[in-house]
Amino acid sequence: MAFTPNSTVLEELRVLRQNLQDSLDLDSLKTQREKLEHTASTPDFWNRDDCQAVTRELSGIQRKINTWEDVEDKFQEIVVLEEMLSETEDEELQQEFNALSQLLEKIIEKEQLLLLLSEEYDANNAILTVHAGSGGLDSQDWAEMLLRLFLRWAEREAFKTKVLDILQDEEAGIKSATVLVEGEFAYGYLKSEKGVHRLVRISPFDAAKRRHTSFASVDVAPELPDDVEIEIRPEDLKMDTYRASGAGGQYVNRTDSAVRITHMPSGIIVACQNERSQHMNRQVAMQVLRSKLFEKAWQERQKELLAIQGEKKEISWGSQIRSYVLHPYTLVKDHRTGHEIGNVQAVLDGDIDGFIMSYLRWKQQN
Repeated sequence: MAFTPNSTVLEELRVLRQNLQDSLDLDSLKTQREKLEHTASTPDFWNRDDCQAVTRELSGIQRKINTWEDVEDKFQEIVVLEEMLSETEDEELQQEFNALSQLLEKIIEKEQLLLLLSEEYDANNAILTVHAGSGGLDSQDWAEMLLRLFLRWAEREAFKTKVLDILQDEEAGIKSATVLVEGEFAYGYLKSEKGVHRLVRISPFDAAKRRHTSFASVDVAPELPDDVEIEIRPEDLKMDTYRASGAGGQYVNRTDSAVRITHMPSGIIVACQNERSQHMNRQVAMQVLRSKLFEKAWQERQKELLAIQGEKKEISWGSQIRSYVLHPYTLVKDHRTGHEIGNVQAVLDGDIDGFIMSYLRWKQQN
């Protein structure tokens, strides 16, 4: 029997489905679920120190099992449609087959991507901060473009965003902004964006229309659950209150009770002006500080490991992770993975999934 285009698609999906099944190791997942469900059903479970960790792990396992069951249901639907189409031509059935096949391929690809997110806090919300580099208005404008990029990306992924703090410039752009991105695996995805981003373009602020290079840095930390202990001594903190600055509008509500906290031993400064009371702003700022201190400690541990292994990696303002070129040609290239795309506008509108996937695969191999 000759293979039809539909049977070819079905065979390709069958391979993808089998690869996902092998990666998930369903028998092991179901065994783990049973053990965790038994643990969670014990009378004193909610008095245990690790109760939140257990429920998070159980939720993650259940999500994987549910996804597999959804994949299996859709695959069986496609099998039936392919059998029907092998006997008769039907335009509506063909459209349904095509749409369902494309959907299943996307679901499997996304699940394979999520399997790469295996670090402890990958499933958490993310706290993302953008800082303009040196370069005046051009860099401030570039920082605001990056902020828009990440807000657009979050919207595409159906993640919630809350701008906790923003320092705008009277002339153009922003000096810095901190955003809470809420959604499962927000940190796992966005950790790929940490580093220096470089823009090359004809400056809109240069009357001579010369080409300028601008830099902005992006920092990403996981929002930590309450049961993670980070030691913060009150005597190490300096707290200032002030009125929210900038135009506000689409980003932030104006308030008279913005809070800025400086952690003096590390030099980390966090601020929040989005909430309606000083108390709430302080709570959120402390939450951000906990996450940033955790991330700093993790980075220091990584540096120690690299030093032990004899590896050296330069971390400097000039070691950009990605370049966005608008002139004399159009290209976005990630310097870690080599992944590149010519449609710069699509990337600036939040289409960074290709860069995220390439980074996660690259990270797994390095």
